[in-house]
Amino acid sequence: MKKELKPNYKLIFSDILDKKYPEKRKDCSEILNKKSLTTFDIIHLNHIIFGKNEQNKDFNQKHRSYKKSDIMKIVEHQKKYNMSNIETSLKFKISRNTIYKWKKLYKIKNAYPQILLSESKDV
Repeated sequence: MKKELKPNYKLIFSDILDKKYPEKRKDCSEILNKKSLTTFDIIHLNHIIFGKNEQNKDFNQKHRSYKKSDIMKIVEHQKKYNMSNIETSLKFKISRNTIYKWKKLYKIKNAYPQILLSESKDV
């Protein structure tokens, strides 16, 4: 059985905070004290420490990957707030086609608001 190797993000971010940004440690302490970090936690820490860098935004977006648990959180968020694939893609900065493929891959029923669907049938 293979053990999945992944970076120790807590240690990486702690070292960055200790050496370069000690003034931001307080802002990050709540996230760093969690037992395990999700992808969203890592992205949030990155924004807190480095801010939003518009120059690398497009490059970084092409190289993101998501675990199944992260995908399920995104789709749950979409269902909870009755968002369409387009609205969800804009919020999470993901292609709407990617969201569609995830739903198809994991056999998730459409999360589009039922109110709008029933209104369109009446027309």
